[in-house]
Amino acid sequence: MNRPRLLFVSPRFLFPTNEGGKIRTANILRQLKGGAFDITLASPAPPNVEDFAADIAGVCDHSAFWPARPATTLQRLLALADRLPVSVATDRSTAGSATIAAALATAPDVVVVDFPHAAVLMPERLATPSLLFTHNVEAEIYERHARVTSGQRRLVWRDQARKMQAFERAACHRFGTVIAVSARDATALQTRFGLTGVEVIDTGVDLDFFRFSPPEAMPNPPDDGGTIVFTGVLDSPANIDGITFLMNDIWPRVAQARPRARALIVGRNPHPSLLTTARERNLPFTFTGFVDDIRPYVAEGHVAVIPLRVGSGTRIKAFEAMAMGRPVVSTSIGIEGLDITPDSHFLAADTAEHFAAAILRLLADPTLRNTLAHSAYARLQERFSWTHVARQFEAICLRAMSKK
Repeated sequence: MNRPRLLFVSPRFLFPTNEGGKIRTANILRQLKGGAFDITLASPAPPNVEDFAADIAGVCDHSAFWPARPATTLQRLLALADRLPVSVATDRSTAGSATIAAALATAPDVVVVDFPHAAVLMPERLATPSLLFTHNVEAEIYERHARVTSGQRRLVWRDQARKMQAFERAACHRFGTVIAVSARDATALQTRFGLTGVEVIDTGVDLDFFRFSPPEAMPNPPDDGGTIVFTGVLDSPANIDGITFLMNDIWPRVAQARPRARALIVGRNPHPSLLTTARERNLPFTFTGFVDDIRPYVAEGHVAVIPLRVGSGTRIKAFEAMAMGRPVVSTSIGIEGLDITPDSHFLAADTAEHFAAAILRLLADPTLRNTLAHSAYARLQERFSWTHVARQFEAICLRAMSKK
């Protein structure tokens, strides 16, 4: 059977799938493979790309790679003077643009560009039906960073927000269809950039991989203790700010009521400032660094926390914790865009006082932990499998192709 050919362009190598955007993209492609489209994945790739041969084969029928060259600190500093935001300027690649041009020359039936950043690699005009897959509202992330910082850092974030706003607007208007990861993001994109007809997919979770373990199967925490868990890439500015907020503002309130409570912070590349703060203040925070599998660590937690004050899009970490039966406390931004309900599927808290109170409430109340966990898992089963999300994505691509 001659299936229509889909060219999928990513500005990041997808493996290992250790970041939210890569997790979402890889799982959607994995579920799309063998369906309506013959898929070619184009992306940068590391020197040891052969080590990921099985992963690559699981998400596409063909691949087109160019050498990945991560930006150095000096390159990122110099890029501050660029007309483009740093995260876009450092994605420019002559080899990448040439690889994509060669793939386009084979006349695919539809093109998907993953993240607005990848638009910097694309020709200005595309004759092929095209879609832009947005995992966030990028300019919003920069604006939120500016709000929670001060001094010179605030000026830098404001400048980057201005540049990203202009780039993101232009990128969105270059493609025939824009895909958002939540209805909330779709509205934000339409309002900011004057877009019409933004398509929406859900956020998913692998319920076979993140298996449910009911909280009632765990021993109750001691009256003066308990374990909270956070997962995320720990050199991300948003996660650095969130863990700093947890350590500086939330944790003193938790420790006052439960002096033997501890925090398990799971994720690669913990920023030195976080390690220094924990060490100097003798905080009971364990930073795991990179782990091959987050599940054993999440399973140790009585409560999963998402203390984020910066970000956009949706946080897959929330669904992963819920899939494993861990009750979640999150800020509004941490849970933003996910179609779940506070007090039914998670506890919402935006101030340090309320966040600490929510953690303490869950540690003290096994019935509440169980109720939230079971309710959240039922919601995931009902709607948020990756298979369901991939079918949404496939239908959008087919509609875009039919508009040719």
